[in-house]
Amino acid sequence: MKVLAVETSCDDTAAAVLDSGVVLSNIVTSQDDVHRIYGGVVPELASRAHMSAIVPTIEQAMREAGCGVRDLDAVAATYGPGLIGSLLVGLSTAKAIAFARGLPFVGVNHLEGHLLSARLESDVPFPYVALLVSGGHTSLYLARGHGDYELLGATRDDAAGEAFDKVAVVLGLGYPGGRRIDELAHSGNAAAYAFPRARLKPRPGRLPFDFSFSGIKTAVALCAREHGVDAGRRADIAASFQEAVVDMLVGTAIAATRRAAATRLVVAGGVSANSRLRARVVDAGRDAGIDVVIPSLRYCTDNAAMIGLAATVRLAAGQRDGLDVNAAAVADLQSLTAP
Repeated sequence: MKVLAVETSCDDTAAAVLDSGVVLSNIVTSQDDVHRIYGGVVPELASRAHMSAIVPTIEQAMREAGCGVRDLDAVAATYGPGLIGSLLVGLSTAKAIAFARGLPFVGVNHLEGHLLSARLESDVPFPYVALLVSGGHTSLYLARGHGDYELLGATRDDAAGEAFDKVAVVLGLGYPGGRRIDELAHSGNAAAYAFPRARLKPRPGRLPFDFSFSGIKTAVALCAREHGVDAGRRADIAASFQEAVVDMLVGTAIAATRRAAATRLVVAGGVSANSRLRARVVDAGRDAGIDVVIPSLRYCTDNAAMIGLAATVRLAAGQRDGLDVNAAAVADLQSLTAP
């Protein structure tokens, strides 16, 4: 079963072709140059850039997969969550291809794509806890099986990736912020500044695994205002900030995995590309007797291969969506119907 998958939930235009879950091509067209001057993603500019890039990106994915539209068995696209304008470009294009060729169509939740992304490279057995950490999301889920996901915790304010981007602006590092901080932190002292680690009390009826990153973002801004951000301090501030964020992510994720009585932890999403997070969570998992699985860098950030894998599972189970599927800025992962 050959599936063309499209992903345009934020600022990357992505297309992939999978054959029975095997990735034949995975193309991502970046918009970094478009948004760099603004220090973050501008939604209107993102949707316009998707309109220019979507057809060439799909054509490149098809060429690298060695197939044409006539060889496809189905089409899939992200329907949410994400930026509405961006989502509509990819979703409308994918539905048009499915309609023109009379092919089955599947709308995929972006978060489910990240949650399953580790399974692109190895057969990660269920159940496992998944830490989904990116510019728009920071959540913990217990994945019992395909479509059976329980939310264990989420950020109450900023996502971790958003905090990275905003701190990068404070430090004058440019865009994309997470990558710049990761690079700079290698030359800094992570113990130079004692930035706060938020430890949240549980909500009624919720497990105590929520996150908060607004406080540390404010603490960095105040530190920069007091001490300045000259070249000598910038690396230390970046390293100290990164260490605090990683502490919160790793500590909470390991605690949630233990509480869920799971033996596997998957870390996915754009921030999972952070080198310090990758090293620290593997070490913490080893100490706790938890098998930590992190996708390769090409599958950490937004990509269409993960959307294609989620669609393949649903197609194999006989699930199809109508072409009236609409884009959704907010899409609940727990409301999905198991395939």
